Amino acid sequence: MKKVLTNLVLFIGAIIMIFPFYWMIILSTHSSQEIFSFPPPLLFGKNLLKNMEVLINTLPLIKNFINSCIVAFSSVVLVLFFCSMAGYAFAMYDFPGKNALFLILLASMMIPSIMTIVPWFIMMTQFGWVNKFWGLIIPGAANAFGIFWMRQYCETVVSKQLIEAAQIDGCPEFKLYFKIIMPILQPGMAALGIYTFINNWNNFMGPLLILKDPEYFTLPVALSALKGDPTRGYDYGVLMAGTMVAVIPILIIYILFSKYIIAGMTAGALKE
Repeated sequence: MKKVLTNLVLFIGAIIMIFPFYWMIILSTHSSQEIFSFPPPLLFGKNLLKNMEVLINTLPLIKNFINSCIVAFSSVVLVLFFCSMAGYAFAMYDFPGKNALFLILLASMMIPSIMTIVPWFIMMTQFGWVNKFWGLIIPGAANAFGIFWMRQYCETVVSKQLIEAAQIDGCPEFKLYFKIIMPILQPGMAALGIYTFINNWNNFMGPLLILKDPEYFTLPVALSALKGDPTRGYDYGVLMAGTMVAVIPILIIYILFSKYIIAGMTAGALKE
């Protein structure tokens, strides 16, 4: 009986989680008039091609899509490189000031990101990175959460005896890291990579502040331009079609690599 109730609760939870995505797809196939009719549409309509045509004619959609890919994938590569190395160093090596430095790192995670917006924008302006992707990619390349995540993961799965054995055999430090340690860290790095990709793909505030030229807009900023005629309001059918296009890459990434997220989350949960 307890198992049945558990499955029932999980099933209801899954329906609640999936329904917004289902309804977004449904609404992308209807016009705004149909969306605001009563009862609201719950089945596919016939307006998808028209909504997509308006979307493509209104926005440089492919360009915006490529811009989002550049920012998201570049951020993932840099975060995995720098955060994994920093996390590994914090977990496996002793050096002066290590604990104090890690406490500062943890403290920086307590600061709400919105409070750093103004200093970040001033720095990007002084660096000349306004209207450039560098301002979205470089500042987060060695972020506190990524270092903390990889440090915890390293402590869980990497053995100090393994490192000592490799060092005794004369293995150079960089070769030791890239040839021996990195393969062990793959599940944790995959989980961090997916988290970083989703964060950067959905980032709206940062690109909105420093990207001024529509040619450089990422998808979330470009979609915000779908305001339509002020006298008619938003064209919600087109807006939902654009949102669907923006969400599809995240769903594909999650479906392909979800096993790594689970592996990363559960690493160390069971110990002998």
